[in-house]
Amino acid sequence: MIAADLAEALDPVVFARRAGLEPDGWQAAVLRSVSPRVLLNCSRQSGKTTATALLGLHRALYVPNSLVLILSPSLRQSAEFFRTLSVLYTRIGARVPAKAESALRLELGNGSRVISLPASEATVRGFAAVDLLLIDEASRVPDALYRSVTPMLATSSGRLIGLGTPYGQRGWWHEAWTQGEDWERVRITANDVPRIPAAWLETERRSMPAWVFAQEYEGVFGETDEALFSLDLIDAAITDQVAPLFPGGLFRATA
Repeated sequence: MIAADLAEALDPVVFARRAGLEPDGWQAAVLRSVSPRVLLNCSRQSGKTTATALLGLHRALYVPNSLVLILSPSLRQSAEFFRTLSVLYTRIGARVPAKAESALRLELGNGSRVISLPASEATVRGFAAVDLLLIDEASRVPDALYRSVTPMLATSSGRLIGLGTPYGQRGWWHEAWTQGEDWERVRITANDVPRIPAAWLETERRSMPAWVFAQEYEGVFGETDEALFSLDLIDAAITDQVAPLFPGGLFRATA
């Protein structure tokens, strides 16, 4: 028993198997990753929520006094994410007894806490020394909110994992994916997920606009139907061959 518990503590993949799950190859790599910042650009129904819920639960169980904070765009999504973690906690046999448990919160006897919240400044401000910050549907989380939560990791040297699918070429998540430094990036398309039948995927492809399919199942940061002008059209309209109308600036001080 002690040897098995030690193996689970040292290897989250062994821990996942204890919960009755056999991780896909990419999930195993994510579970074993020690990168401080990770972006999971993964297809719908790929298992990204399960993998990150396992990481959060593993941290809470095996590192006493940990604070795991989960942010989702809405209350419903926060509850669904936490439910995944709660089911896993039950499956592994509540190895560490719970002191308090609700639909969005788990407090363990070892001092660790797992808290799942909707992503609004009113709900998340006030937390500090976060050991693991999981941002669900990260592309939908506003830039201002993202900037307000990263300081929570400063004193704890905590990890940040942003997971989801793209939502156009905008926002902090797109910037981090395309330009950000010090991020481990993981992209998993629907074709990489053995649980998604190819025939069903083809039905989905035929039933929705190409940009929606590419976004939801292929991890493509494309344009949405909300844009008035395409990015190609905007790029084509920009040139450095035309002299500025006001070389010194539109507003200049006068004597």
